[in-house]
Amino acid sequence: MKTDRRNFIIPAVGLAASAHAFSLNEKTSEVALPGCDVKMSKLGFGTGTIGWLTKNARWAKNNPNRKKLMDDTDAINLFYRCYERGINFFDLADGYGTHGFCKEALKNIPREKVALMTKFWWADAVKGTKRSEWIKATAKLSTSERKQYVKKDVDRFLRELNTDYIDMMLIHLLFDKDWIEPMKPYMDVLSEYKEKGVIKTLGVSCHDYGAMETAVESPWVDVLLARINPYGIKCDGSSDEVLKVLNQGKKNGKFIIGMKIYGDGQLSDDRDKCMKFAQNCGVLDAMTIGMNSTEQIDDNLKLFKKHANG
Repeated sequence: MKTDRRNFIIPAVGLAASAHAFSLNEKTSEVALPGCDVKMSKLGFGTGTIGWLTKNARWAKNNPNRKKLMDDTDAINLFYRCYERGINFFDLADGYGTHGFCKEALKNIPREKVALMTKFWWADAVKGTKRSEWIKATAKLSTSERKQYVKKDVDRFLRELNTDYIDMMLIHLLFDKDWIEPMKPYMDVLSEYKEKGVIKTLGVSCHDYGAMETAVESPWVDVLLARINPYGIKCDGSSDEVLKVLNQGKKNGKFIIGMKIYGDGQLSDDRDKCMKFAQNCGVLDAMTIGMNSTEQIDDNLKLFKKHANG
């Protein structure tokens, strides 16, 4: 079946059999995610960008001046373009508003062949408070309130994705070193889902150096999503400072995924150096990069393969 930007529904057999000049090399790209049956690509499809462009992301929806710059069908199409090129790690989040796009793509992509990571947005439970007060406001919620809140969200995620399990569930956007106690009721419920096999691995997304230091020492954390690039742009410290913490995380057995590889787009002109750094820094099990076109997917795959062997 010939495909173009409008003709995005492709038979699963066609996807599985598809070959492409920039497909990933199995020996250098696949990584085993502890606790999961699927081997995931080291390069992941970050969907935050398409959430913004389609105006599905929570922060975009709240901006009345922001225009929709991508059709939903084009967003769904990118899941297919990634999968047929060997990228089977899809980085989602409730805040990105991309669950629905992934659900549509999974109608033609075998669920067992992909690794899904999504993120629980805890601060929605304390709407109306300033960001600087989110952690304190969360701590004031009763334990039962927090447990009910996260359970409701996880059940919704499963429906939105039309799946009975999630490979990686992260607590999203932690920016305080003292996050464990306020998050404890959420963590307890998520652990129950893990025990039942509904969630395979648990973790956190950090946007603060202290939060990251806490994460690498927490036995609860299986997966750490951390900001890293050679210039420290949009990161939680210099590259050396971040590497110091992530090296400790590796020693503690954490599965580490890098984000902000290109500094949230600020380093797009220096992609080659950034990809080389990510591939050879020695701490990343995987990385996620936002991509909004087939050309960007192919460009990232080319750079990924170029620096895969040092």
